[in-house]
Amino acid sequence: MSYKIIIASSITAFSILMSGCATVSLESNDVTLKAKTFNSPSDGNAGLYVFRDGILGAALKKDIWIDDKCLGESATKVFFFQEVKGDQEHKISTESEFSPNNLLLKTENGKNYFVRQYIKIGAFVGGANLEVVNEEEGKKAIADLDMAKRGTCSK
Repeated sequence: MSYKIIIASSITAFSILMSGCATVSLESNDVTLKAKTFNSPSDGNAGLYVFRDGILGAALKKDIWIDDKCLGESATKVFFFQEVKGDQEHKISTESEFSPNNLLLKTENGKNYFVRQYIKIGAFVGGANLEVVNEEEGKKAIADLDMAKRGTCSK
């Protein structure tokens, strides 16, 4: 009997991960287009683009934090942009299944960085993780995404 429950629960969780689409509040088209010019950040800062371009877990929203401050709640096909202090290490975190996953990123003044958030299959619901991608890959991915409004996290 318990074997059937495990199978049914797994199928249900997988179906939730693969169906539906979560939505978040988006920035205006003007703000989005400006961010997609990928200008150099202001003096003393680095630019940080965090994006989610995968389709796995489209029904899930996941919080993202920079240095323990809410960046926003992500959904599939969105990105965030924020300037951070250059020449410092920053902690980028994402809500995951059981606890946040963290990425430490050493930034340089005047440089843009690109971090992909991706959803992975978890035990009960999808988890999330982060990875740094190169500038070419980041710009290409962001070209097809909408910009989410910053500052709203579920926790």
